[in-house]
Amino acid sequence: MERRVYLDNAATTYVSGEVLNEMLPCFNAVFGNSSSLHSFGREAQSIVDRARDRIAKAINAEKSNEIYFTGSGSEANNWAIKGLARANKSKGNHIIVSAIEHDSIIESCKELEQEGFEITYLSVDQTGIVSLAELLHYIKPETILISVMSVNNEVGTIQNIKAFAKTAHENGIIFHTDAVQAIGALKMDVQDMEIDAMTMSAHKIYGPKGVGALYLKNGIRIENLISGGNQERGKRGGTVNVPAVAGFGKAIEIAVRDLTVNQQKLKAIRTYFLEKVQEKIPYIYLNGHPQQKIQSIVNLSFELIEGESILMLLDLEGIAVSTGSACTSGSLEPSHVLKAMGISNELAQGSIRFSFGKSITKSDIDYVVEKLVSVVEKLRSISPLTKAGRGKKGE
Repeated sequence: MERRVYLDNAATTYVSGEVLNEMLPCFNAVFGNSSSLHSFGREAQSIVDRARDRIAKAINAEKSNEIYFTGSGSEANNWAIKGLARANKSKGNHIIVSAIEHDSIIESCKELEQEGFEITYLSVDQTGIVSLAELLHYIKPETILISVMSVNNEVGTIQNIKAFAKTAHENGIIFHTDAVQAIGALKMDVQDMEIDAMTMSAHKIYGPKGVGALYLKNGIRIENLISGGNQERGKRGGTVNVPAVAGFGKAIEIAVRDLTVNQQKLKAIRTYFLEKVQEKIPYIYLNGHPQQKIQSIVNLSFELIEGESILMLLDLEGIAVSTGSACTSGSLEPSHVLKAMGISNELAQGSIRFSFGKSITKSDIDYVVEKLVSVVEKLRSISPLTKAGRGKKGE
């Protein structure tokens, strides 16, 4: 294997050196349970408090007690959807979400449907944008919660969150957003954007896995998801993962500090990658919004071949990417995101997500494009669709 290039940063990132240094003392030097009343516990609690302060500052929360730590972004999404719905069901039973939300939102909604809640799934246009007009159309007196993700994890499209939140509040509705892919890519100001609840995760911003957070504006009622002790001010039972929390606090501080520099670099890399690929590979389509998108994600559909095959052959060359398809129960199902965008099953199954990290170089991109050209040519040469005479745009 000549070299290794990691282009799956939307799935997870490595833990940066600065973050690791922040975490290391929490494994042995400051090892107390942050709920314990003695000095060891108080030392650990001070680390948790510092991380909470850092996260609150990074998203401009009014107070640090509006930050609640969870075991992951998925847990925070589950808690937000189920907890907000159940705590406010006396006001109504209608929830609105977009059709391209993360599975942790979609599956939580399915669970709530079994409890008698009515869920409306907003459609998106071919670029992945949720329509404000459609949102307004579906709001009714029984609507208690609206949840739209800030940035889509598969295609990178950015939503008009501030407008959605304002609309929700004009109608007395709670607004939640999944900002897992947005933190570090966009400035997320919960006060300016009028966000009531927001999901975050550390491992997308060079922090550790196994820790997420839910921002919950003071005064918003939510039912507990995990019962247990009185951790997180009685809202979320379970011993606090102090090393991971410390890492999260440092990671989000760095993400906000370096946001502009990182995005400028990623924009240059994205532009360079797309120019090279579009110049050398015919019959490909860029999925997502051409302008209203984050710089780190490029989702491409390749005609006549399957994304899974591209992924496996690139992996043999040391290149890590992901597909826009998911293997479910042994059968290849097209991505629900691409399907909602109106992309054909054939193109959806031929999609690959390239997600860039801050350590990527132009030399890495040159290597990836070289191998990608070779892989696509090889797969198309043996594709039954190519042999059947397909391969021209519009056919």
